[in-house]
Amino acid sequence: MDIRKQLLKEHSKENTNLIVSYVAEQQERFDALMNLFLSDEYRVTQRAAWVVGEIGRKKVEMLKPHLKAMVFNLKQPNLHDSIKRNTVRVLQELEIPESLWGEVADICFGYLASKSEAIAIKCFSMTVLLNITYKVPELKDELQILIEDQMPYGSSGFKSRGKRTLKALEKIQ
Repeated sequence: MDIRKQLLKEHSKENTNLIVSYVAEQQERFDALMNLFLSDEYRVTQRAAWVVGEIGRKKVEMLKPHLKAMVFNLKQPNLHDSIKRNTVRVLQELEIPESLWGEVADICFGYLASKSEAIAIKCFSMTVLLNITYKVPELKDELQILIEDQMPYGSSGFKSRGKRTLKALEKIQ
């Protein structure tokens, strides 16, 4: 399968599942997908993001060799929401290496603080930050304040995730 051509063929759940099935069979295929995901071809990266997100749920270990590049990619300007959303969604599931905690925390705090960021990206960022806070408790107060400040204005999804996160933060010493 030519992954790029298949990505461009159509943007549908059926096509995404077809690509996921193909790519999940071999690391080399997934590596080829990641090259497309990390490229600067707007439509291709956007569509590859959905596949990467699905692989992240099913075979998260395939992502580990690409984690640093994925984090670096989040720093690029004008990223499509699908790229941010699927990357941060995957970061919730991974054991982030200590060497990336600072960068990931900075990115996720930025997303969470942004008034214009999509709710899903903010909620996934909350969970990533909570996971890092378990290891770096010094982040607890900053995360708590940021969530509490936004709770009155948040969507129902934000409020739900926020309540769960605040409850978990209470248990961190």
